[in-house]
This record gives sequence, C-alpha cells and structure tokens, in this order.
Amino acid sequence: MKVTKFSGELVRFDREKLKHSLLKSGANDKIISQVMYEIEKALYEGIPTKRIYKLAFQLLKSFSNVHAARYNLRKAIQDLGPAGFYFEKYIAKLFEFEGFQTKTNLILEGKCVSHEIDVVIKQNNQIAMIECKFHGSQDAKTDVKVPMYILSRFNDLKDKKIQLFNENESIEKCWIISNNRFTEDAIKFGLCCDLNLLSWDYPFENGLKNKIDSYQMYPVTCLTTLTRLEKDKLLMQDIITVKDLIKKPIWLSKIGLSSNRINNILKEANELCNHI
Repeated sequence: MKVTKFSGELVRFDREKLKHSLLKSGANDKIISQVMYEIEKALYEGIPTKRIYKLAFQLLKSFSNVHAARYNLRKAIQDLGPAGFYFEKYIAKLFEFEGFQTKTNLILEGKCVSHEIDVVIKQNNQIAMIECKFHGSQDAKTDVKVPMYILSRFNDLKDKKIQLFNENESIEKCWIISNNRFTEDAIKFGLCCDLNLLSWDYPFENGLKNKIDSYQMYPVTCLTTLTRLEKDKLLMQDIITVKDLIKKPIWLSKIGLSSNRINNILKEANELCNHI
C-alpha cells in the first residue's frame, strides 16, 4: 500500500512510524490498537498522508483531547505562522524557560551593514543570536544556503560592541532554529562552522519536539478546545504557550468565551501540562 506525502511523492505506508507517533501522543496500547484498526480500514492506494493524519487526530480526540493535542504538536508549531513572527516569540519563551534572558526582533548595526535579528539570548554573560527559519509546509527542509547566509551575518556582528542587555556587549555564538528539518549538508556545514542548530528532530533526542515535551512548553495553538480565531486572538495578546494561558486565564473571558468553554479549555490546558 502506497500513500501520497505532502510533496506529492508516493511512498510505502509505514505502519510502525504511525504507531510510534500515536505512542508519542501518550495514548495507551488499547487506544493505539483501536486507532490503528480504524485507520487501516480506511486506507486505499495513494491515500494522502494528510488524510491519515486528520483521521488519526479525530480518533485520538474521541478518546482524549490531550492525546490529540500532543499528536497535533507539529502542526500546532506551524500554526504559529504564516510569517513566523509568533514562532520567534515562542522560541524566545523556550529559552527563557531554560534560564536565558531574551530579546526579540532587534535591528543591530554590524561592522558593514545593519541586521534584523529574530532573537538574542544571554546566559552566564555569554550572548548569542538566534535566526529562526520557519516553514509552512511539513516537507520543506532548511538547506545549506541558509547557514551559509546566516554565518555571514553573524561574522558581521560578532565581536562588535553593541548595547544589548547592558552596554558594550558582543555576540559570541549563533543559533539557527527551524520548525522542520535540516538537510545533511546544512548540518555538516553548521558543525564545521561551530553554529548551533536546532530543528524538529535535531540534535537526535534533543530536538525541538523533545524539548517541548520535556519542558511541557506546548504552544497555545495545540489546544483542541480552541478555534483558530480564538488562538489568533490569544497570540495577539502574547499568550504564546499553554503555560501562559494557565497563568493568565483572564484572557479567555476577555476574548468573549463563556464560563463553560473556559472550564473546558483550562481543563485541557492543565491536563496537557501535567501529562507524564
């Protein structure tokens, strides 16, 4: 049985890959078996993977909103687009959770030209710049041209005294963060040039997905009890993560939700962040 990927490429249906993604949602063996049974009944030659994903999400949601939310995580990150502005703010919050000071959306003067920098972070008196490469399609990859270009910008900024968190500080390191994947050449170039790379699955077992699950720093866009419009309204108020929402639940009433809806949303949010 072959399925059609987002790119249009035909590939063989990978039962174990689907099963693994269901397992990562936190679903138990019984739920996974039931979901797999229903999906395999619905398969046909050339079925789009998008359709399989949607069916799996709906089936998981019938058992648990939290399982569905965690299964939906990658799409939820993509929903921080389309331009990637909220993805940059989300990445800043991820580093804040790790104890960094952060600033976003800065224009800094380099030795030659000025540069718009997505995020600047500071910890233990070391400052680094972060460039976020946001993709709206799951199949898109960050190729080697991206770290090559960003390295040139970093070289123009590093060692130059700039007022960042305090006066006369300089950028010493550079991160490139993608919500998708890097090509092999991009990773090789990054390692060779001492760039810090972070993507959905890189570094292995410490990529973006692993960090999100480990820190429970889920984007508010993964909540299944909110509509797309409601998520957008919260993002506009700097409610970027589920933890932000739990700390500031007043925003749910400010965007016009009923008390019953608010209770359901906060129930999902708390269960998601308390998931083990």
